[in-house]
Formats: sequence, structure tokens, C-alpha cells
Amino acid sequence: MDLKAYLTERCQIVDEALDRFLPQATELPASLHGSMRYSVFAGGKRVRPVLMLAACETVGGELKAALPAACAMEMIHTYSLIHDDLPAMDDDDFRRGNPTNHKVYGEATAILAGDALLTEAFILLSRDEAGDPAARLKVIHEIAFASGSRGMVGGQVVDMESEGKGEIDLATLSYIHTHKTGALIRASVRAGAILGGASADQLKAMTRYADAIGLAFQIADDILDVEGTTEELGKDAGSDEARGKATYPALMGLEASKQRAAELVDMALEALSVFDEKAEPLRLIASYIVKRKS
Repeated sequence: MDLKAYLTERCQIVDEALDRFLPQATELPASLHGSMRYSVFAGGKRVRPVLMLAACETVGGELKAALPAACAMEMIHTYSLIHDDLPAMDDDDFRRGNPTNHKVYGEATAILAGDALLTEAFILLSRDEAGDPAARLKVIHEIAFASGSRGMVGGQVVDMESEGKGEIDLATLSYIHTHKTGALIRASVRAGAILGGASADQLKAMTRYADAIGLAFQIADDILDVEGTTEELGKDAGSDEARGKATYPALMGLEASKQRAAELVDMALEALSVFDEKAEPLRLIASYIVKRKS
């Protein structure tokens, strides 16, 4: 299977759906909608929506069953990046090779664009045509929980509180990574499986897979910040070390971090052993996560 072709095709499907679901830039207030679309279409890899679609199909569901939720997840992820880049947080000038949202639209509009994307996601998730009502309710709960103080936002807070504090323990670092990054990846895979009609055992296997790749993804990001270039990353390389951020390379060293990421990929692949060839995209994505350059 050609993973590059698969990802290109799925990204196109997601982008076309996002274009339909999001307010057009000409709709009032035009500045806000323009700001929202600016960051959504700034060239992301769509890892979370692609994982959701792949999980849905792996358990026998149809792509269309998970597409609205996949787009909602990308809106939530984009909102988190807009806010993460703000001066009060990471104060980044570039994201995905482009000026960050607040550099183009100003801080106030950037904050509101993030707020609006989060809200728009739940408008989309709650649409009557967005799938089986019982499954949709489970997915709304899953995604909301993963997005809030016990998920992504909680991880972001602990990340900020740990910045510049010197070496932290592994439990705190694991909490940051599994919540700030892993929570939305976990919710993406689980939501896809739920919308695809997964059995209880299939959902457990998908959860093990998601937990492993969620942590592997963030460890890979930590490694890329050390080894990658600004051009490859689309943002300033070495920024984690400059800010004194808690990372796996800072705590464990670069080689040990690479080994841990590889172990997590093996765990993810083992979790998928109960599935047939329909899980091949998920298998390839697990390996891609630690080999990517951006």
C-alpha cells in the first residue's frame, strides 16, 4: 500500500469537506471567518481526521459515517494551535511555514477564531445528519472530554507550569504528552471506531493502538525539535530547549527517546494484530509517525 498516496487522497477528502462545513470568508463577520479559514487551510497533515477515518473503515464502517466528526476534530486541533501560538503561551511567529494567526489578524481576532472553531466543531458533531444518534452522543462526549481540562487543555497547563523549572520527573512528562497531544489522537481513533460500529473488543484494541501512537507522536515531535530544521518544521527549530520545555530528549536523552518511540510503535502494531488488511493504513501511519520530518 502506498501511504503517501493514501494520505494525499484522505487529506483532499477532509479539505473538501472542511471547505463545505466552515463558514465562507465572505460571510459576516468576514474578518473572523477569514481568520478561522486561514489557520484551518494552512497546510496541516490532517493526522487526526485521517486516523478517525481509517479507524472507522478498519472496523467495517463507511468513510462518510466519520467524515463530519473528522472535520470537527481538525477544527478543534486548529483552535488549539492558534491559541498555543499566542504571546501569552508559546509566542510563535510561524506555524506550518506561515505567519501565525495572531501575526496576520491580531491577538483579539486570533483568540476569537480559536473560540469559534471549537464551537463550530460541536455544531458539526451535533448535526442530525452526522450519524447514528447513540454513536454520535458517545463521540461528542469522547471528543469533549479529550479537549478539556482532563485532556488537551489540562496537558497544556501542566506543560506551561513545567516550563523553565529544570528537570521534571517522568510521570509529569508522561502526563503532559498523553494529555496535550495524546488525548485528541486517542479520541480520534476511538471516535472513528465507535462511528464504524466497533465491538467492545475492537474498541479496546483501538484504544491500545491510539494510546501508543499518541505518545509516540509527541516523542517524535520532541526529537524533531532537536534534529529538524526550521524549513522542515515550518516553525522555529530548537524552540523547546530555548524555552526550557519539558521534553523526552531533555529528560532521557536523544537515543533513549528514539528507542522509546520505536517501542511504542511496536505496541501499536501488536494492538492491531486482531484486525485484517483493512487496518493496513493504521499500521503504516504508526510507522510514519516516528519517521516523519515535520
